[in-house]
Amino acid sequence: MQNGKTALVTGAGRGIGKAIAVRLAAAGYFVIVNYNGSREAAEQVVEEIRSAGGEAEAMQCNVSSYSDAEQMINAIVEKHGSIDVLVNNAGITRDTLLMRMSEDDFDQVLSTNLKGAFNCTKFATKYMMKKRFGRIINISSVSGVMGNAGQANYSASKAGIIGLTKAVARELAGRNITANAIAPGFIDTDMTAVLGDNIKEKVTETIPMKHFGKPEDIAETAAFLASDGASYITGQVIAVDGGMSM
Repeated sequence: MQNGKTALVTGAGRGIGKAIAVRLAAAGYFVIVNYNGSREAAEQVVEEIRSAGGEAEAMQCNVSSYSDAEQMINAIVEKHGSIDVLVNNAGITRDTLLMRMSEDDFDQVLSTNLKGAFNCTKFATKYMMKKRFGRIINISSVSGVMGNAGQANYSASKAGIIGLTKAVARELAGRNITANAIAPGFIDTDMTAVLGDNIKEKVTETIPMKHFGKPEDIAETAAFLASDGASYITGQVIAVDGGMSM
């Protein structure tokens, strides 16, 4: 059953973004499955949602582009009337040690992960403020909370997401708009699949629950933050990491 609300999930063609899109669709949202280069994957997510009785459509946009993000948000509102939930999930990695990290490695990660969240938030909240309702859910990372060797760029972008979340939460609370961040730990996705078995074993030893999480663990948290049950929660960072960052 549809709830009459629209949710935009950026980077929703796979992994955590896909799981969030599927979960929000199950909760009754019309879901915009955003992608940049992976059109086929995004359309598969849409098909999965529709097969389960939900409603969704895929929409291409490089969120790191200020003008492209504005066009996407405007197109969504023109077609669907509102954006009620924004999930800033789009992210990339360019992992290497600081001494080997190029300027481009740093700039690309910050541009997609942090500036992309700023772009979408700025344009979506214009409409949320008029409606006096909105839920902003930003996907940070345990790397943004604790730091991680070989991820100076990624950690900086995800720590920046936390600062952005708190600032937006303070600015917009009076308009009934909440902003919260989720900080996933090590989750079974394509991003962690490339890790060698030795690295996975070492990482698992640092996790009190002794196993990686699933994308659905993040999706459940996102669905809660989007719900009426979370209407008095804002400016928070919820770690979904098996206890890794405590």
